[in-house]
Amino acid sequence: MSHIPLPQAVVRDTVARALAEDVGPGDLSVAAVPAEESATAAIVARSTGILCGRPFAEEVFAQLGGARLDWLGAEGELVEAGREVAHLSGPAGVLLTGERTTLNLLQTLSGTATAVAEMTRAVTGTGARILDTRKTLPGLRTPQKYAVRMGGGHNHRHGLFDGVLLKENHLAWAGGLEPAVAAIREQVPHTARIQLEVEDLAQTRQALGAGVDALLLDNFPLDDLRTAVAERPGGVFLEASGNIHLGNVREVAETGVDGISSGALTRDLTSLDLSMRFA
Repeated sequence: MSHIPLPQAVVRDTVARALAEDVGPGDLSVAAVPAEESATAAIVARSTGILCGRPFAEEVFAQLGGARLDWLGAEGELVEAGREVAHLSGPAGVLLTGERTTLNLLQTLSGTATAVAEMTRAVTGTGARILDTRKTLPGLRTPQKYAVRMGGGHNHRHGLFDGVLLKENHLAWAGGLEPAVAAIREQVPHTARIQLEVEDLAQTRQALGAGVDALLLDNFPLDDLRTAVAERPGGVFLEASGNIHLGNVREVAETGVDGISSGALTRDLTSLDLSMRFA
């Protein structure tokens, strides 16, 4: 999956911020070791999951002054617990200073990709897409959305600037569903898809009558999801959301919705357990 685009500027800026946070003006602990002496280490998976974040690990050591990484696992590959996924060599001080930043980024992105892969496997054959949300870790939105794609999922809008999603509070301030949709059509580019969050079938039908392009069906019972699928006009994208987890995602997918979104994929993730062992 190495073809999935990840802007180098994002990698560079993410790593620079992470190093500034951890290293600051300098690593005080590295004074305990001969910093320029050559050292070797291995990154080892202590749990099973999808490896993700190699470009960030490489950038950590590029910014710290150079170390060699020889990868034993491909980006997006399922790695088993106990497997070595990379060998590192370079100045001991560089490897020690970069250890935590490297592991933090790899663990977080691999955990994201792993959660997405599990949910994607659960809906195999249904045609439903697994989608992310804007519920990402602060400062890591683009990296996490990259990890979602590495796990086989799909990205929803990146932010407030590249897609319209009208929710309950928008409708309240606009004076109702129809005025909100009308205001959006008046002010945003015609190329922007208008999506509306709805809470029941009555609101679903009202939204379809207003001519929206997509609906987010929030916490719908399975029977209501099936009804919404049966009644929707052609071309309207239906996304199910709300309390989605591995135990119910297959049933939701089998209703015929186009997409299923879960904020837990990027917000409540369990990091992949990785460690760096020095030879």
